[in-house]
Order: sequence, then structure tokens, then C-alpha cells
Amino acid sequence: MIKTIKYLIIFLLIIGGLITYFFLHLHKEKNKFLFQSPGKYPQRIISLGPTITQDLFLLGVGNKIVGDTIYDVKPPQAKFIKKVGSVVEINVEKIVSLKPDIVFATSLTSPNQKEELKNLGIRVVTFSEPKNFNGICRQFLEIGKIVGEENKAENIIEKSRKEVSEIKEKIKHLPKKKVFIELGDNPLFTASGNTFINDFIKFAGGINIAQNAGSGIYSREEVIKQNPDVIIIDNMEIFFKNEKKIWEKYKTINAVKNNKIFGINQYLLSSPTPENFPKTLNKMVFFIQSEKL
Repeated sequence: MIKTIKYLIIFLLIIGGLITYFFLHLHKEKNKFLFQSPGKYPQRIISLGPTITQDLFLLGVGNKIVGDTIYDVKPPQAKFIKKVGSVVEINVEKIVSLKPDIVFATSLTSPNQKEELKNLGIRVVTFSEPKNFNGICRQFLEIGKIVGEENKAENIIEKSRKEVSEIKEKIKHLPKKKVFIELGDNPLFTASGNTFINDFIKFAGGINIAQNAGSGIYSREEVIKQNPDVIIIDNMEIFFKNEKKIWEKYKTINAVKNNKIFGINQYLLSSPTPENFPKTLNKMVFFIQSEKL
């Protein structure tokens, strides 16, 4: 009797192993088919993030975008795509009417509306904002895999990493400069160390005076105390001009004394792709080090 039970247990273990193997193999093949078979790549895409839209055009699938947000203006073709809302609130009915194969959302997109889309049978993939240059590259590669352009994504990333490395090599002998980046004024808002903007500063030979700012909320008093060598302001409409005038009142700040207050294009600073990251980094090097590469 004991011997029979023993053989029965061994038999069940073997059957369980075969079932597990079959399930894993089937799951692997399913994913392989999903991400490698041209017929299974999404043909109708909705992008709910300006950076995601730029990534899709960069990968050569911009013509498959059937809807994006009111903030999607780069590249210029994105302006003419049907708008389905903002980066936070979206029009679910309009999205459904566009019959997308997939919706690329961000962490800012309304969670309730994303869940509503999923309940309607629409595939939703959410991307969090990258925290650094490596994160930008990882997200780009993930999008490339989903849309069937993994090789193109890898080539673009390789080129970008090479350009960034070359820039860092050229300026590594230059002295470090203290930098403050202003993104908003009420309250004063900056980029902390846990952001890709911090990589722009660091890679350009700068030290982010607000790297420990946590939430990014800062104060003018703290800026004065830290005494940055360079102040870089989001160049949005008249925001830069107004803020530059305010900072110029504080004559003790090195950036003011040496006329080192600069404005930078909002989209370059806030919507980086592997392609434009090195270009923006070059601008940061010029601002911080007065070096033109």
C-alpha cells in the first residue's frame, strides 16, 4: 500500500512538472508572438504623453497615432492628430470611437479613466516619468518592443549613449559649477536629484544645489544662501523675462554678478528623448561651462 502511494506521488509530481513546463512554454510563445509577429503590433495607437508621442515618431510609427493630447506639439505633425484630452483628464468616449489597439498612458493620466478603458477591453500601458537618462533609454526601448521597432530603438539609444559619453569626456577636466534650475515660481519649483534634469546638470559638469529638495519646492532665500554660479529658467512665454528681472535684484548671487542667467526651451528640458537628450546636454554645457562643443 505504501509503495503504491509512493508511486502515485511520483506520478503526480511528473504530471505537475509537465503541466508547468507546458504552461511556461505556451506563455513564452504567446509573448514571442505578441511582440515579434508583425501582424500583432498595434496599428492604431493613442498617446497620452508628449514625450511618448515624440518617441513614437522617432521610431517611425507616428503615422499609426490616431489620438494624442492637447499638449502634443512636437514634432509639428503631432499638432494635427485628433486630440483626446490633456495629460491628466481624457475623453474616454472619444478614445473608444477611435478604436485603438493600444493606449500609451502616463502616471499623470487619471487612474479611474485608465481603469474605465481597461474595463472596455482596451489595452492600456502606463509609463512613469523616467528618473534619469538610463530610465529615458529603458522606456524608449520598451516602446520600441511594443510597436515592433526594437532594433531601431537599440540603434538610436546606442548613438545617444555614445554622444553623451563623448560630451562628458570633453568636459571632465572643467571645474564643477553650482546650478539652480527654475521650473515654476508660485511656489518656487525646481528639479531635485531624483529627476532626469539632475542628469543634465551633472553630465554638464554642474552641481544641482537643489538635489536634496525632495518634492522640488524651494525658496529664494535658500537659493541666495546656496549662491549658484548659474541660474537656468524654463523659457516659457514671458515667464523667463519676469523671473530674470526678479533674480537680478539679488546682486550677491554669483549667477547675477557674472550675467549667468539663461532660459531654456520648455520642451527640450521637460520632454527628453534619446535623440534630443545629447542636444539639450550640449546647451547645458554652454550655459554651465561657457563651452561650445
